[in-house]
Amino acid sequence: MSAQNRFTKSHRWAWVMGWVVSGVFLPLATTQTNAQPAAPGTVNALCSTDQAWCELAAAEFQKATGVRVLQSRKPTGEALAQLRAEAANPKTDIWWGGTGDPFLQAAEAGLLAPYRPDYINDLHAWSVRQYAMSQNLVGGFYTSAIGFGWNTELLKKKKLPEPKCCSDMIKPIYKGEIEISHPASSGTAYTILAGLVQLMGENAAFDYMKALHKNVTQYTRSGTAQAPNVGKGEVALGISFIFGFDAWRHNKYPVASTSPCEGTSYEIGGIALVKGGRNAEAAKRYYDWLMSPAGQSIGAKANSLQSPANRTFTPDPRIPKMDAVRLIKYDFEKYGKAAERKRLLDRWQREVESLPR
Repeated sequence: MSAQNRFTKSHRWAWVMGWVVSGVFLPLATTQTNAQPAAPGTVNALCSTDQAWCELAAAEFQKATGVRVLQSRKPTGEALAQLRAEAANPKTDIWWGGTGDPFLQAAEAGLLAPYRPDYINDLHAWSVRQYAMSQNLVGGFYTSAIGFGWNTELLKKKKLPEPKCCSDMIKPIYKGEIEISHPASSGTAYTILAGLVQLMGENAAFDYMKALHKNVTQYTRSGTAQAPNVGKGEVALGISFIFGFDAWRHNKYPVASTSPCEGTSYEIGGIALVKGGRNAEAAKRYYDWLMSPAGQSIGAKANSLQSPANRTFTPDPRIPKMDAVRLIKYDFEKYGKAAERKRLLDRWQREVESLPR
């Protein structure tokens, strides 16, 4: 039995017997750019999922274990850039949440440490495939599909129809009404870009994105911005993951959503240990907790409604079903390569972003 398993077992029995003595927990740091050498019982983390999930997970893990969490929330593109910059002197121990393609690019660049958990059979097959594809460098954390969301009151006020298909979103009636994120900083937008290329063929996809560009009001830094902006009526339509729009709908905002009739891309969110991290054991504890039923259920408690990887518990009923979504056969291996990402981003910035709106 490993030292980690012995500690986990004794810790669990300690809770059952009621004699765990809690230390004084230091306040949770949600922003961190220059991590200092960490004391035992501290983990330095990057989180790329919704801010509320990042914060609640760190707080609950810290409360349950006494391990201090120093965590920054960054979009996946920015998180990957930080890991690259830190490669010679890693300051991060674990990276979790956010679209999986940048995680695979980090694996390709030699930035991650392998880890195949003992509870691998507790995970859905799509999660396990990520481990196999990446030589155990990246795990599948959750999944969700790309779609459209809109503010029903705004569309009614502007006398605009509800979109059903990708082809609807490039109609001139939606000029200045659509918000999407920027693929260089947002893993969500890169998933959209790569998905359109696979759905339509590359040249047709770029023609489509040029037409869509005319209707876009702004490209946001993060792919989590569209749902709140649509929900609050700051923009009529957004393109992002469907679960985000559904969370605002469940909170009684005038939001509706759908998946494109032609088919759509999807993500498998990532989780990984960072190569050379200073707090490897604490990072594994955080990793294992995040993948456990307790950790996986935090998403819905924070109104993040992705489908969890752990299949040993009943997920929140608000999580949107994927059964009716027409998913493309997304090639994670090809579009998770750094060279392919750079090539597509260079072409997008050259041919799409440079155009006037």
